[in-house]
Amino acid sequence: MAILELDDIHVSYGKIAAVRGISLTVEAGEIVTLIGGNGAGKTTTLKTISGVRRPDPGSIQFHGQRIDRMPTHEIVQLGICQAPEGRRIFPRMSVKENLEMGAYAGTGDFREDLERVLDLFPVLRERLSQAGGTLSGGEQQMLAIGRALMARPKLLLLDEPSMGLAPKLVEKIFEIIKEINSQGTPILLVEQNAQMALQAADRGYVLEAGEIVLQDEAAALLGNDRVRKAYLGES
Repeated sequence: MAILELDDIHVSYGKIAAVRGISLTVEAGEIVTLIGGNGAGKTTTLKTISGVRRPDPGSIQFHGQRIDRMPTHEIVQLGICQAPEGRRIFPRMSVKENLEMGAYAGTGDFREDLERVLDLFPVLRERLSQAGGTLSGGEQQMLAIGRALMARPKLLLLDEPSMGLAPKLVEKIFEIIKEINSQGTPILLVEQNAQMALQAADRGYVLEAGEIVLQDEAAALLGNDRVRKAYLGES
């Protein structure tokens, strides 16, 4: 059963159409990925789900409830949380304070949720009193994901989690993403690293110029000639 349904979503910035008629679903327990080049509409799609942008026309339902006219804070309270592109941590606040900010909308036990995050990201345990802005890029990405997890999301949105990271850190981040999913959190993943995204995901959608041009099981997309040539660097 779909927990998230986007139906014919259109989003424009002035006269520029960023998303044109996107329809997609996320099922319980899944990792679903959106892949595509710069300007394909991936981040705009996530912003629209989160309530930062409004579809016109189009509708979004989460667990059967229409959310595309809700304010962002109400969407977060329903259980949709995002680790945004560029991490967007609070650089002058400590790691613990950043995690506390993520917990403001949560309904669980703070200590329990903090321990879960620190178990997933042990390096953050060593840095709890350290300012977020002094962390490495990989540690900041871990903090951004950890902050989103503090609200106990029913759906986790991840926007370019591998951006700017060394290959070994990319592998580590994707291991953690799969572990988060295995603990019961469905994930909608936006990622330019198509190889890693499709290896982690159950299903995928390929976006080009604001439209879905392919959709399939992730394994099938990995073997698709068009995907391999355009996104996997194969001739």
